[in-house]
Amino acid sequence: MTLEDMDGNVSGDVQTDLETRIEVADQRLRPLLKDGAVLERLWTGATWGEGPVCLPDGRVVWSDIPGNRLLVWQEGQGVQDYLNPSHFQNGHVLDQQGRIVGCSHGERGIVRQEHDGSWQLLVGEYGGKRLNSPNDVVVTRDGAVWFTDPPYGLIQPHEGYGGTQEQPGQEVYRYDPATQELRVVVSGMVCPNGLAFSPDESVLYVGDTAGTHSSRGHWPEAHHHILAYDMQGKQAVNARLFAEVSPGFPDGFRADVLGNIWTSSASGVQIYSADGVRLGEIAVPEVIGNLTFGGPDGCTLYIAASTSLYRIEVSVRGATA
Repeated sequence: MTLEDMDGNVSGDVQTDLETRIEVADQRLRPLLKDGAVLERLWTGATWGEGPVCLPDGRVVWSDIPGNRLLVWQEGQGVQDYLNPSHFQNGHVLDQQGRIVGCSHGERGIVRQEHDGSWQLLVGEYGGKRLNSPNDVVVTRDGAVWFTDPPYGLIQPHEGYGGTQEQPGQEVYRYDPATQELRVVVSGMVCPNGLAFSPDESVLYVGDTAGTHSSRGHWPEAHHHILAYDMQGKQAVNARLFAEVSPGFPDGFRADVLGNIWTSSASGVQIYSADGVRLGEIAVPEVIGNLTFGGPDGCTLYIAASTSLYRIEVSVRGATA
């Protein structure tokens, strides 16, 4: 692996069996990286990987959406099915009790795995109409579940059971499991996808990936950006452009404890500072669907990219939400 500046100056070489490199566009990236870290491919064989989440015991669960299954990887044990069929689950996160909260395209709602291993549907309707196909999810410190609801599971027959869109738009929601209140917190986006909070939960980041289907006639807007919103109580306000992600799309991203955003793209993991400056990129040989932080110290970055699961050690922990 080569650590390389934009001007081509090589600052260090580490041997690896993968042809990849780290591009440093801003020197603020360097303290976030671990000297000698190697990008590892842990497993390959998925159709399209998404939504990785790290369990308290060190296992990593992620989605193979077209394969209609959840996979689980464990150090020294390899990969096996975790849930099959999975009803085309996509994004995942852990709640404060260590339970997996997931987005189900097939069930058109938010699901949760209970401590006994069973799955229950938390919410599947808004205003008496079925949701589209929830895509990505975070849980904040107050236990609320925030999720995006684009129609990918409806318009892509290989990623859901199909069906008619009942909601008038594609929104971002906040669900309170304690009160069962579901409210729209961001409205008017074309195709909300990935989302994450800043470490203090004062800023909500939401990706708009309308560009994935603009050429297919679904949406004329070719968005591939992340918007930032200030939190005002339970509502997101003051929308502004945070970053344009290219090549590819901000399908999934997470924040670290310093407020930097680590996002998917078509070429690798792109890292942006809290002020929206692109710090650089960890190249990955496949298009990335999503990523998450985990490991014993929270400094392992797990990457679900197309057919494979990767990891790389970094020097900063992931934020909670």
